[in-house]
Amino acid sequence: MSLLTNVMDHSLDDGYAEAAARKKAAGDRGMPRTLRARLGLAAGLVLAALVVTVGAAQARVAAPALAKEREELVDRIDRETEAADELESDVDELRNEVDARRRAALKQSGGSDRMELMGILSGATEVHGPGVKLVVDDAKDSSAGGDGDPRGTSSFSDTGRVRDRDMQRVVNGLWESGAEAVSINGQRLTALSAIRAAGDAILVDNRPLVPPYTVLALGDGKNLSTRFQNSADGLYLHALQENFGIRTAISVEDELRLPAAPSVTVRTARPSTESAQPRTEKGTS
Repeated sequence: MSLLTNVMDHSLDDGYAEAAARKKAAGDRGMPRTLRARLGLAAGLVLAALVVTVGAAQARVAAPALAKEREELVDRIDRETEAADELESDVDELRNEVDARRRAALKQSGGSDRMELMGILSGATEVHGPGVKLVVDDAKDSSAGGDGDPRGTSSFSDTGRVRDRDMQRVVNGLWESGAEAVSINGQRLTALSAIRAAGDAILVDNRPLVPPYTVLALGDGKNLSTRFQNSADGLYLHALQENFGIRTAISVEDELRLPAAPSVTVRTARPSTESAQPRTEKGTS
C-alpha cells in the first residue's frame, strides 16, 4: 500500500517538476510571448513599407528617363518611316520609267502586245476593268462565338477576328472562281505573294494590313460573284459571318482599278527555250 500511496502522491517525476519551475521562473523574467509576436509583426510591416517606399522613389526617378527614351524612339520610327516612304516613291517612279522605256522598245520590235499580256498576268502592270469588291471586317463584338468552328484551331485568341488563313481562303476562292487580278487594301497579289500573320496583324508580302480588308478582283463581275459565293470558300466565309459575326459585303462593280505589284523579282526560275537541252541528274545506287 505504501508503494501505491507514493505513486498517487507523486504522479509526476521530480525532474518534470523542476523543469516546469525553471520555465515559469524564466517566463516571469522575460518578455511575454504575445508582446514578442506583436513586435515581430511591427518590424515586418516597417520593413515592407521601407521596400515599397524605396521602389516608388526609384520609379519616380526613372520615369522621366523612360519617357524621354520612348519619345526618342517614336521620333526615330517616324523618321525611318518617312524615309522608307520616300524610297518607295522613288522606286515607283523608276519602275514606271523602266516600264515606259520597255514598252517603247517592244513597240518598235513588234512585241508590245505580248509584253502587256505578260505584265497583266504577272501583276507588274496596273490594270482596270469590271469585277467584284469584297469587304471583310472583324466582328463588332470580338468575343462573339458560335457552336461550330469552321476554322478549327485558332492562332488568335478572338474568334471574331479575321485571320490570315481566312484571307488566304478568300483570295484562293476568287482565283478559282475566275478572277484575273486581285488586290487586298491596295496591295496587288502575284504568284509570289504571301498572306500570313505576325502576332495579331495580317501581312501581305510582309506589309501589315489594317481592317477592314477590301479585296478587289477583276473579272466577269456578276458571274465571278455568283461562283465565289457558291464555292466552298464562299460558304466558308458565310459560316464565319453566321457563327462568329465576321462582317462581309460583296458587290459587283463596273470599273475597278488595281495598282501594279510593288516588286516582282524572280531569283531562281529561268525561261525555257527550244534550244535548251533538258537537264538530267544521274543517280547513284
